[in-house]
Amino acid sequence: MNERLKKQIQFIMEMDKLKHVFRQSRLLNYERHENSAEHSWHLAVIAMILSEYAEEELDILKVLKMVLIHDIVEIDAGDTFAYDEAGYDDKEQRENQAAERIFNMLPSDQAEKMWNLWREFEEQKTPEALYAASVDRLAPFLLNYYTEGYTWRLPGVTSAKVLKRMKVMEKSVPVIWELVQEIIEDSIKNGYLAD
Repeated sequence: MNERLKKQIQFIMEMDKLKHVFRQSRLLNYERHENSAEHSWHLAVIAMILSEYAEEELDILKVLKMVLIHDIVEIDAGDTFAYDEAGYDDKEQRENQAAERIFNMLPSDQAEKMWNLWREFEEQKTPEALYAASVDRLAPFLLNYYTEGYTWRLPGVTSAKVLKRMKVMEKSVPVIWELVQEIIEDSIKNGYLAD
């Protein structure tokens, strides 16, 4: 096996570990928590289906690449729950270290592309990154709503925090942002989310 292919296969096998990183979100059947690989796949499908609502023209292939790789760092860094403020203290450092180790398993040209896509997603400065961040927030949001606030019932989660987290959608997908606000109101009314 040539050296380039060997590195690529090692990276591909490393990705399998993402199936073992569990998130706070519960599957709709309540059977278990979602893993990060499932989350990334779900985002890719959501990104394709809802792209017509993006405020700006998108390079959808770039968006798909971002959502498929954005959580690879969780193999080392773990999933930081969206409303765990203490967990965010060292999140950036943990994820940067993970990105360096994992992406550098690839040949250098591919490692650089992965690193750049991941940074673009994290920085949320391009239309593609803003849209990718929006669908990244939408997937667990919808799971929470359809599981009657499963993780929203954890201590410290309030409607104000959920609204703040979802606000990235206001610019990139305003139609979906309106839906999110309606769902938050309905969730408060139904007792799924603390006001």
